[in-house]
Amino acid sequence: MFGMWFGEPGRRGMRGPRARRGDVRAAALALLAEEPMNGYQIIQAIAERSDDVWRPSPGSVYPALQQLEDEGLIRAEAADGRRAYQLTEEGRAYVEAHPEEVRAPWDVVAGSVGDTAIEMRNLIGQVGMAAFQVVSAGTESQVSQAREVLTDARKALYRLLAADDDAAAAGTGQ
Repeated sequence: MFGMWFGEPGRRGMRGPRARRGDVRAAALALLAEEPMNGYQIIQAIAERSDDVWRPSPGSVYPALQQLEDEGLIRAEAADGRRAYQLTEEGRAYVEAHPEEVRAPWDVVAGSVGDTAIEMRNLIGQVGMAAFQVVSAGTESQVSQAREVLTDARKALYRLLAADDDAAAAGTGQ
């Protein structure tokens, strides 16, 4: 719902962990080694297996699939009006010959995000759902009170950062 806003230290303002070049390719190969899938199913499976930390865009998945098809590692077949991709014999041989490359690349990307960030993302989601419930089912007075609670929470979070910055500056003599 809220996406992943917590990346590596020093990457403030960027969305989520950055997948390395080839991670989408490796993930597609790993998933297709299990069963044929279409591009949308590959995106969903990566998100699910990474605890929704990594959700590659169609703009990264479909070019990777095209590259794999060009390399002869996968082929697309029409199934139920959609293109389902599956490994070719050459693709199966590649997966068997490169187990380290295709072993759960979603774990590597998800692992670049700490447990604290995942916990915070979950809390933000819970707060968002509670706020949505107040907006959906609450009275005007309850909605107004919820707006105040959220505004106060936002201000309190910024005060935490300001206090840390002031303490750090005091400790360095700046």
